Amino acid sequence: MKAKGRKSDYPRIYKTMVEAHLGDYRQMVFVSGPRQVGKTTISESVATTYLSWDDEDARKAIQSGQRTLASRYGLEEHSDSQRIVVFDEIHKYSRWKQFLKGFYDLYGKRFGIVATGSARMDVYKKGGDSMMGRYFPYRMHPFSVAELLDVSIPGEMLVRSPQKLADDEWNALLRFGGFPDPFVFRDVRFSRRWNALRFEQLTKTDVRDLTRIGELDQISALAEMLANRSGEQLVYKSLGCDLGIDEKTAKKWIKVLQHLYFGFEVRPWFKNVENSIRKMPKWYMRDWANVQDEGKRAETLVACHLLKAVEGWTDLGYGDFTLGYLRDKSRREVDFVVARDGKPWFLVEVKKGAAALSEALGFFQRRLGAKHAFQVVLDAEYVDKDCFEHDAPVVVPARTFLSQLF
Repeated sequence: MKAKGRKSDYPRIYKTMVEAHLGDYRQMVFVSGPRQVGKTTISESVATTYLSWDDEDARKAIQSGQRTLASRYGLEEHSDSQRIVVFDEIHKYSRWKQFLKGFYDLYGKRFGIVATGSARMDVYKKGGDSMMGRYFPYRMHPFSVAELLDVSIPGEMLVRSPQKLADDEWNALLRFGGFPDPFVFRDVRFSRRWNALRFEQLTKTDVRDLTRIGELDQISALAEMLANRSGEQLVYKSLGCDLGIDEKTAKKWIKVLQHLYFGFEVRPWFKNVENSIRKMPKWYMRDWANVQDEGKRAETLVACHLLKAVEGWTDLGYGDFTLGYLRDKSRREVDFVVARDGKPWFLVEVKKGAAALSEALGFFQRRLGAKHAFQVVLDAEYVDKDCFEHDAPVVVPARTFLSQLF
């Protein structure tokens, strides 16, 4: 199968966000996200000076200090147009925080600064954030239904008007996932090789380079186990027993894999939920295309879309959005709850195909006071109607619902 097109044929909302930030604010832009999600493509497209830590000359310039680097690349010279300096994969530098802090203090008023990393760019230290007020974070995700349709920044209403994604685009997203290379190329053999290489790089190279963990084979074995458990509750003790490690180590290693964007946890929501389950998070892969079970793949696809939405809305300053799930000791469960500023906004139950409306949706909506409750069906045909017009629990097509997110 030949490629559908090139990555450049598909605009990204994150480029829109970065360009808007650079036009409005002077704080640095921190773009973080999974390996191969498109950070470098965006960085190169906005940069007037592009410096990658993986390039030996750029790496030596960064290590030489802020003033030496600025002099070498002519950054101290006057310019009529806006200059944007990008430090790509800078998180690999052990002193990246100190470097960027100093660089911003020296030159932050003269040009825009963008930094990217394929591990979470955590800037917190004991006693607080050493770069408070100097940066804004933007968390990048793979393609979603909404992004393939519209890359404009959403307004205060947040949810978009529904649009139909073309059938070939929808089918490619389901089969190959949202990472740019496999989505654009749409070739089964290419995707297998791409996924195998990405898995190897993440579980071996990235873990080795960014942590002090020496048990790389066991980390890889844990990652393989988690790849088959997307949508399941995490039982750290059980995972530890399977690997021959203790529960504390299992929890630590899973945090490392989260840090490297292999997957993510969704924690239980228990405010105003009597007899709720409080301790056991659920695990989801970042790439739904590799989830073999069809029901789990559908749930993982929706989970990834919801996480992208809550992080995107939060990063744009529209509020504090979180993603959780609902389960009580009577075994009532709803797959997801999206909260806005600490208050449940809408509930989501995911189904692969047609099914009776879940009674748990209505029960938890009444208990939490959420405005909306959706049963999202992956196989349902697109309906050109706003899902968010409904206040009572309602069955909606995934193709419609996801087009209204981020």
